[in-house]
Amino acid sequence: MVPLKFENGKVVWLNTSAIPWKEEYKESSNYEDIARAIETMEVRGAPAIGVMAALGIAAAVYNSQGDVQTLYQVLNRAAERLSRTRPTAYNLFWAIDRMRAKANSLISDNVSPEEFKERIVEEALRIQREDIEINRRMGEIGSQVIKDGDVILTHCNTGSLATAGFGTALGVIRTAWLQGKSIRVIATETRPLLQGARLTMWELTKDGIPSKLITDNMVAYAMRYEGVTKVILGADRILVSGHVANKIGTYGISILAKYHGVDFYVVAPTSTIDRTGANEIVIERRKPDEVRTVLNMVDITVKDAEVLNPAFDVTPPELITGIITEKGIAYPPFKDSLKKFIE
Repeated sequence: MVPLKFENGKVVWLNTSAIPWKEEYKESSNYEDIARAIETMEVRGAPAIGVMAALGIAAAVYNSQGDVQTLYQVLNRAAERLSRTRPTAYNLFWAIDRMRAKANSLISDNVSPEEFKERIVEEALRIQREDIEINRRMGEIGSQVIKDGDVILTHCNTGSLATAGFGTALGVIRTAWLQGKSIRVIATETRPLLQGARLTMWELTKDGIPSKLITDNMVAYAMRYEGVTKVILGADRILVSGHVANKIGTYGISILAKYHGVDFYVVAPTSTIDRTGANEIVIERRKPDEVRTVLNMVDITVKDAEVLNPAFDVTPPELITGIITEKGIAYPPFKDSLKKFIE
């Protein structure tokens, strides 16, 4: 499945907020529309957000007229707007920085407006292709930790819908299944927007992988009574220290995994690693109505109830067994192993 495309100067995306009820594609050449699609989570998942931003910048430049300096200004306006969509996912900023770096090199090369457009679009498409290739590589590497008979718990959605295609953590699970390994998957519903129930179960069902859905508060039960042997999930940002920011609930799952002696693996490309070593991660706070309702359809509490709605939490490195990337698996101490992957 390819959830993101660039066609005739427009970005085309599969609206994940409509799944599993319908497969609806949207398109636009306007970077404001593309920014809103990221903010409203029509496109979500750290790798997908990065690819979407790159394609949005490419569309803005492709559909503009003027000299190279004018096109450069359009690119920077689009980049600035897209950088304000979601603060936690590091791939977003990595992709935007890469598009800006390409633009700066083209300015230095004194290219024509036509070549500037062509090369910017090429760079965005290269980011998209690389993401798919990297996901498949992570699948091959990560599947080595999966054994016949494993019962794998996963959280949120990390499949084709969260990337340019194939998936990160779900890509690892998918690869193991395609290798013929006998596995079962337990997926959390992932409140409040139900990415596990809506998206992960949809992908697992399409692939024919044996799977079972649980509510978020059943994780301890599943580990004790359903024979969970591994936790495999994704990441939106990884610090060089090994701290991992991922969908809210990940930290709690890591604590339960530690208590029950269950290996806890994170799967993410090296573009997710925050190379600056920042000691603070900005945690996105989302709208209260996401918690007050089920998908803005049914009220589940009193009107105007005070709500806490962080989109992510941070798991410390001492609770993580390994971090699977396209360059290999990093094991503790992560400050040493991760550093080798980004040097």
